[in-house]
Amino acid sequence: MTAGSGVPDLRRRIGEAVRSRVAGPDADAAHARIWDTPGPRWFAPTDPIWRVHSDASMFPAGITALLLQSLHPSAMAGVAGHSGYRGDPWGRLQRTSHYLATTTFGTIEHAQEAITTVRSVHERVRGKDAEGRSYRASDPALLRWVHIAEAWSFLTGHQRHGALSLTPQEADTYVAQSAVSAAALGATDLPMTVVELDAALATARCDLQATPAARDAAVFLLREPPLPRGARPGYQLLALGAVDLLPDWAREELGLPRRRGAGAAGAVGTRLVRWGLSALDQDRQ
Repeated sequence: MTAGSGVPDLRRRIGEAVRSRVAGPDADAAHARIWDTPGPRWFAPTDPIWRVHSDASMFPAGITALLLQSLHPSAMAGVAGHSGYRGDPWGRLQRTSHYLATTTFGTIEHAQEAITTVRSVHERVRGKDAEGRSYRASDPALLRWVHIAEAWSFLTGHQRHGALSLTPQEADTYVAQSAVSAAALGATDLPMTVVELDAALATARCDLQATPAARDAAVFLLREPPLPRGARPGYQLLALGAVDLLPDWAREELGLPRRRGAGAAGAVGTRLVRWGLSALDQDRQ
């Protein structure tokens, strides 16, 4: 390896490592299906939801969303009992990222197919949570909470670490656009503006608590990621940034300390991911 090729090679290795974890072994085929299939789409490249969901800020924000979602006992019980996140964490991540990409960037036909598949899975996910309350993943109220946690985390992460933050009007548009797929899944009474999103999160606090399963999930996500030793420092930057994005009350509920410099770590980790993935984008051009 020559001195001149070292940096480009490193950049591409980072991009390929990230893509393989998030998109899986069929990344190229999935990319072609989502992006190259002709047909009408719910959203256009100029829409705020494209800017948010295609940005590297989704990496720390995605961890934030999982931590926030875990505070709902029923949502956490469903994840712990049915998702296999410990046994197959990357498989779950790849299914989630594929769904998000399809419903954001794919054709309406493919988006509706993905939603139908998820609805079918949700019908089979049911049980009792840590408080002994019955739950079902298809419950509109539970779907609403999952959506609120995701939309708030993705928007907050983008405004903090995105390459180009949204204007207030664009942020409201993002909230409304993110509700399209959530409504199709069966969620109801969805927030349509940033003010409504913040209010929905504040109102949900009375139903949230850190169960033992939620704290166990936080340890797994933040301290025991199933990664090779060489990849852990980069992931830790994203994990620190994810915790920093959480509301203070959520961080305290999970027993996660506010670490000095965590926001800066998240920014560095996000830029590193963006740098690596941009090399793969150049290869496709």
